[in-house]
Amino acid sequence: MKIAFFVHCFFPDHFYGTETYTLGLAHHYRAAGHEVVVVSAVFQGERAAEAMVSHYEYQGIPVVSIDKNKIPHTRVKETYYQPDMRPVLEGVLRDIDPDVIHVTHLINHTSALLEVTAELGIPTYATFTDFFGFCLNNKLEAADGELCAGPSPTRTNCVACYIKDAARSPHSDPWIRRATTPRSARWIAELANVGRRLPGMRGGPVDGLIEDIAKRPDTLVGLYNRGYRSAVAPTRFLRSAYESNGIKTPMTDIWFGVDIDRAPKPIRPKGHRPVIGFIGQIAPHKGTDLLLQAFQRLPANAAELHIYGPADQDPAYMDTLKALGQGHAVSFMGTFPSQQMATILQGMDLLVIPSRWYENSPLVLLNALATHTPVLVSDVAGMTEFLEPGSNGYAFERGSVDDLAQRLASLVADADALGRLATTTNYPRTTALMAQETLALYDAPH
Repeated sequence: MKIAFFVHCFFPDHFYGTETYTLGLAHHYRAAGHEVVVVSAVFQGERAAEAMVSHYEYQGIPVVSIDKNKIPHTRVKETYYQPDMRPVLEGVLRDIDPDVIHVTHLINHTSALLEVTAELGIPTYATFTDFFGFCLNNKLEAADGELCAGPSPTRTNCVACYIKDAARSPHSDPWIRRATTPRSARWIAELANVGRRLPGMRGGPVDGLIEDIAKRPDTLVGLYNRGYRSAVAPTRFLRSAYESNGIKTPMTDIWFGVDIDRAPKPIRPKGHRPVIGFIGQIAPHKGTDLLLQAFQRLPANAAELHIYGPADQDPAYMDTLKALGQGHAVSFMGTFPSQQMATILQGMDLLVIPSRWYENSPLVLLNALATHTPVLVSDVAGMTEFLEPGSNGYAFERGSVDDLAQRLASLVADADALGRLATTTNYPRTTALMAQETLALYDAPH
C-alpha cells in the first residue's frame, strides 16, 4: 500500500511534535512493507525554494515540498480554504498516486486538499493534532487568555482573537491596532460585527475580514465531515472538543507513542540539588514566565532551573524571561538535537509544563514519563489525562503562579520523595504500537 502523509511543515527545518509524529508513522509504515511519502510545505515568508514543488529525502523518507511563497494567502479565508491550491495539490497527488492519504495538519495545504482527495477518490484519514478544525488560533484560547469551548454563534469571540493577535503587527489597519487589551479586542470585535452591515461598510474590507472569520468553522466542519473517512484523536478531551463543535468524522482514541531510552533514572547523590526543567517553545502561551516567577519564590539554593528552547523565537519575551531569571539558579540552555532528549531528561528531577492553553498530548510530556521523569503540569485535560497524581507527578491551577510556586516548594523540599516518584513514573507506549493501531484504521469498515 502507498500512503501519502500531508503535514504543514517537516524536518529538517521544522522538528516539533506534529512533524515528529508524522516521521514516526512514516518509518514504521515503511518497516511494515508499505511505501510512504510525506507532502510538506515551505511557509509563506520563509526562504523560498527554486520551484513550486521540490523533492528531497529525510532519513530515507521521500518528501515533496510545496512553496507557499509562490501561492501566498492574501486574506484570512485562504489560511483555511485556498482554492488556488487545488491544481498544485492535484498535480502532486496524480504524481504520487497514493492508495491512502493521512493528514496530520492542513495548515499550508488548507482544506481545499479535502476537495481534491474527494474528486480523485482517494481514501483520506487524519490525526487531529490540535484544534485547527474549528478554532481560529488552533489553541482554544480566548482573547482574554481564558480557555474557550469553541466559536460562539456570532463568531465574535473568534473575531476578538484575530484582532488581539493582529494588533501586534505594525502592518495592521489602524482600527485593529487599537486592540491593545483583551477588553478592547472584544469591544472592537462586537462593534465591527455590527458596523460591517451598515451602508458604506457592507462589502468592504472590514466586512470581508469578518465574513472570512465567521465562515471558517462552517467551511471546515463541512469539508471535514465529507472528506475524512475517520480520524485519530490522541486524547479523549480533543475528541470531545471536536464532537462538541460539529465534527461527525468517526474518531478513534490512539495515544501517541514515543521511542526513547527507558533506562532507570540514575540514583542521585546525597545532597543533590533538584533540577527542574522546561523543554519547548519559548512563547507566552507556553507559560515559561509563570515557571520563572514561581521559581523566584523558592528558597535560595533549593533547586536549579534549566530552560530548553529557541532563544530567537520571541526576542522580547526572551528578554523578559532573562530578567526574571537574574539572581537565581536559572540557566537558558538553548535547543538540542532530538537524539539527546533521553540524556537531557535523565538529568532532570522534575519537568514542568506550565502552558496557558489546552496542550494536546505533548510529546515532551510523554517522553518525560517514559524516562521516569515526574511532571508538574497545568490542569488542562490534554495533559491531566496522562497524570496519576502522586505516582507520576502533579497538576497545578492553570495560570496561577501561587499554586505553581506552592507545588514546586513542596516537591523540592523533599529530594528523597521526589526521587521515589521517579521509580513509579513510566509510559510504555511506543511508536511501533501507535503505528500498528493507526494502520488498522485503513482496513476498518466505513
